[in-house]
Amino acid sequence: MSQYLEPDASGASKLPPAQSNNPQPHQERVRHLLYGSLAGIDRTIKILHVLGYANPSDWSEPMPVQSGEGGSLGQPHQWMVVMTKILLIE
Repeated sequence: MSQYLEPDASGASKLPPAQSNNPQPHQERVRHLLYGSLAGIDRTIKILHVLGYANPSDWSEPMPVQSGEGGSLGQPHQWMVVMTKILLIE
């Protein structure tokens, strides 16, 4: 089971106290990539914000995705944003 670590005021995530009968939890970085139109990416970021998962400022600035062989999804006007979260893995 995983849980998201909310950073404190300093920006550091704090681990909850370990229980003696459970394995020691560890932190893991997970990278999220969104590909799509600017409107689709914006809407997805807003939904994740409303759900309490990520702030809009957690995402990178939109980057255009090259179309063509090996480049992208092959659709015009595609963009990409990236976000990294730290999860607690138990």
